[in-house]
Amino acid sequence: MQHGISTAFAVPLYTANMPNCDSFNQALVALFKQYSTEQYKNPNPYTLRNDSLFESRFDLFQWPDKPIQDLANFCCQHVYRCVGELNQYSQSELASLRLGVDSWFHITRDQGFFGVHNHPMASWSGVYCVSDGNPDPTIPHNGQLSFVNPFILSSMFMDAGNARLKQPFANGNLGFSLIPGQLVLFPSWLLHEVKPFYGSGERVTVAFNCWFQM
Repeated sequence: MQHGISTAFAVPLYTANMPNCDSFNQALVALFKQYSTEQYKNPNPYTLRNDSLFESRFDLFQWPDKPIQDLANFCCQHVYRCVGELNQYSQSELASLRLGVDSWFHITRDQGFFGVHNHPMASWSGVYCVSDGNPDPTIPHNGQLSFVNPFILSSMFMDAGNARLKQPFANGNLGFSLIPGQLVLFPSWLLHEVKPFYGSGERVTVAFNCWFQM
């Protein structure tokens, strides 16, 4: 008798790491501290957060500073690679895609958090970690980027038949404790949040949304 298990309705997540990024990230941190003023603050925030989190305007990748432009190129190159592989586009099809982007940075201080949300009117979203902010290792899920399991009904009934399912079939949410240089791409419809951050430093991240035209 033949048998098999398939990953029906799987959610694609794409990760990458920038090598040798310490000095690059330090330059970004210096720039973002310089820009963390009222002039560069998001004037219309809509997602639940507190005063321990600073969010910039959504045009970050248009700023002319070289470290920001280098980061934009790194992120967009991986977006194209992810989209190309998942959609099985040819090189000519991929070259014909025109990318639109919103982008911004966060500086999160002790006890800062970001509530559950997704990103309408975009197909892909991403987060790049600039600095982890020295999180307290004794606190579970400290500052995690947490994705809400879209298959919420999978926890309707729990017993020994499904209590130990592993990824990609596991119940519950999926959290990333981001490290400097790490990039995570995910479908923009996927609900996510940033758990409260407890640490001695400042957690610095860059986020962006993408959409395409052929």
